[in-house]
Amino acid sequence: MKHLLAFLIVLFSIQTVFSQIEPVKWSTEVEKISDTEYNLIYKADIEDHWHLYSQTLPEGGAIPTEFIYNEDALKNDFKLVGKAIESESITKFDKVFQMDLTYFDNAATFTQKIKLKNPNITQIEAEISYQACDDARCIFESEIVTFNLQEGKVSQKTFDTPNLDAENLDKSRQLDLNITSWNNYKQEEVKEKTNFGIFILGFIGGLIALLTPCVFPMIPLTVSFFTKSAENSQKGIANAILYGFFILLIYVLLSLPFHFLDSLDPEILNTISTNVWLNIIFFLILGFFAFSFFGFYEITLPASWGNKMDEKSSSIGGFIGIFFMALTLAIVSFSCTGPILGSLLAGSLTSDGGAMQLTAGMTGFGLALALPFTLFAMFPKWLNALPKSGGWLNSVKVVLGFLELAMAFKFLSNADLVSHWGLLKREIFLAIWVILGIGLFLYLIGKIKFPHDSPLKKLSFLRISTAVLVISFVIYIAPGILKNPTWDLTALSGFPPPISYSIYEKDSECPLGLDCYKDLDEGIAAAKEANKPIMLDFTGWACVNCRKMEEQVWSQSKIYKILKEEYIIISLYVDDRKELPKEEQFKYVKPNGNLKNIRTIGDKWATLQTLNFQNNSQPFYVLLNHNMELLNHTTAYTPNADEYFEWLQKGVENFKK
Repeated sequence: MKHLLAFLIVLFSIQTVFSQIEPVKWSTEVEKISDTEYNLIYKADIEDHWHLYSQTLPEGGAIPTEFIYNEDALKNDFKLVGKAIESESITKFDKVFQMDLTYFDNAATFTQKIKLKNPNITQIEAEISYQACDDARCIFESEIVTFNLQEGKVSQKTFDTPNLDAENLDKSRQLDLNITSWNNYKQEEVKEKTNFGIFILGFIGGLIALLTPCVFPMIPLTVSFFTKSAENSQKGIANAILYGFFILLIYVLLSLPFHFLDSLDPEILNTISTNVWLNIIFFLILGFFAFSFFGFYEITLPASWGNKMDEKSSSIGGFIGIFFMALTLAIVSFSCTGPILGSLLAGSLTSDGGAMQLTAGMTGFGLALALPFTLFAMFPKWLNALPKSGGWLNSVKVVLGFLELAMAFKFLSNADLVSHWGLLKREIFLAIWVILGIGLFLYLIGKIKFPHDSPLKKLSFLRISTAVLVISFVIYIAPGILKNPTWDLTALSGFPPPISYSIYEKDSECPLGLDCYKDLDEGIAAAKEANKPIMLDFTGWACVNCRKMEEQVWSQSKIYKILKEEYIIISLYVDDRKELPKEEQFKYVKPNGNLKNIRTIGDKWATLQTLNFQNNSQPFYVLLNHNMELLNHTTAYTPNADEYFEWLQKGVENFKK
C-alpha cells in the first residue's frame, strides 16, 4: 500500500507538470488466422510534417522502427514468422540526414505474423521503439503495447496504473531533477524568417548585371528609342515604364515553374539542392560561366531566338510589342546575366526557403535591371552623367569571373561534405579562396591580363580601392588555414566547411575538442568541484541541427571561449542505443499510463528530458547551478551566434550572483 501510494503521487506529479511532443500515436489490432497463427497489427497515426522511419535503413541515417519481444516468450510461447510487413512507404532524399531514407507520412501499418508454441497464452506484450522527425527536430521514443489473442480484435490501450515494484518506482523518481526557478525566466518568441535578405541579394546582383557589356550599352539606346519614337514625351515615358515592368515580370515568371514543383512535392527543391551530383553540376556550370567571364569563350543563347523576338516587337507594336522588346533584352544579355542568375538559382535552392526565396531573388534582380530604363526615360538628362562604355566593362566581367569561381567551389564543397570524400577539408577550401583572392588582386593591379582586356595605362581610384578590399579579405581568411579552431570567420559563416571538417586530427570525442561529460552524475560532480555552472546539452548522434550548432555557432571564438572556460558541458545523447547494465534497466510509466522500458542510455536521457523540461526535441540546452536551479530560460536551435552568446553570458552572471 505504501509503495502504491508513493507511485500514485509520482504519477500525478508527472501528469500535471508536463506535456510533450507526441507526433506518432500507436494503436494495435489482432487478426486471427487459425488456432495457432495470428497477425499482430501495429497502426501509427503520424502528425502532419512528421516522418516515421522504416524498419530497414542504411547506416548513418535515422534510427529504424523496431518491434521488440521478450526473449523468454519467443523461446517458449510463440515465434515470429518472417519480418513485419510494412504498408506503402516513401523513399526519398531526407534533408535531415542527407541521404536516401524510407519513411511514412500521415499513417503506417506494420503486420507481424506469429505462430504459437504454447496454445494457452492469451496475451503478447511488445515494445515499439521508433524515431520520428520533422524538418527541424527529431524525437526518439518507445512504448509497450499488449495484444489480446482471445478477443482477436482491437486491443485498446489501458491507462490503468501498472503494478510496479519499489525498485522501478525508485529508479523512475531518480529521473526527476527537481528543477526550480522556472518562474524567473520567460521563453523568447521565435521570429519568423523573411525573404527580404535574398531580395536584397538579388537586387545587388541585378545592379552588378547592369555594369556588364551586355546590358550597360543598352540603357541609352533603349531610352532614346522610347523618348524619340513616341508621339509625345508622356507617351515615351509611359512606354519606358511599361518596358521596365515587363523586364521585372519576365524574371519573376522564370521562378514560377519552381513553385509548381514545390506544390507537387514540398521537399523536391531541397532534394534537388542536397543531391551530390547536382552540386557537382552546379560546380561545373559556374566554373564554365567563370571562364566565359574571363573572355576565353562566349556563352549566348541561339541568335535566332533574339532575332525572332526582335521581329515580334517591331511587327506587333503596342503593349505586346514592348513585352517582346523586354524579352529580347533578356535573351541577348544572357551571356552576362546568365552566370549571375545561375548563382542566384543555386543559392536559393540550397537554402530552406526554396521557391519563395527564388522568387524574392528574381524579383530583386528584375527590379534592379528595370529601374534604370524607367528612371532615365523619366529624367533623360541623367544619361549625360553615365560613364562611357569601354574597357572597364570587361574588367567588371573578369572580377565577376573570380567571384563565380569562388562560388563554384562552395558547391563542390557541399558534395564533398555529404559524401565524406575528404577532398575539400576546411583548410583546403580556404586555401583555394586565398589563391583566387590573390589572383584577383594581381589582376586589379595590372599584373594579370585576360583575352579582351584593354591596355591598362594607369590604376584608377576605384580599381586600387577594390584591390585593397580584396587583399584585406585574403589576409582575413588566410589564418584559417592554420590549426586554430577559434579563428573568427563570422563574416563567412556557412560558406567554408565546418570547423570539425579539418585536416588536423582531433582526439576528443566532444565537439570541437571541448571538454564534456556524457554521464549526468559525473558532470554534476565535476561542476561542483570546479565551481562552474552546468550546461545540459540534449543532443543526438543523428541530429543534424545539433551538428550545425556545434560547427557553426559553438565554433565562434567568443562562444568557444565561454564554453571552454566558464561551463561544464554535459552532453546527453537521446538516441544512444548502447544498453545500460542490466541492474540499471527499469520500467517507467509515461504520463498517458503506458509503460516504457528504459533499456538503453538514450532511453534514459530522452525520458529525463521530457520529464524535467516538457520537451523531447534536440538540440535542447539548459543552464543550471549545482542546486538544479535554472540560470536562464531553456533554448533550442539558435543559429544566431550573438543571441546564443548573450544567453550563455547571462547564465554565467546569474551563477556568480
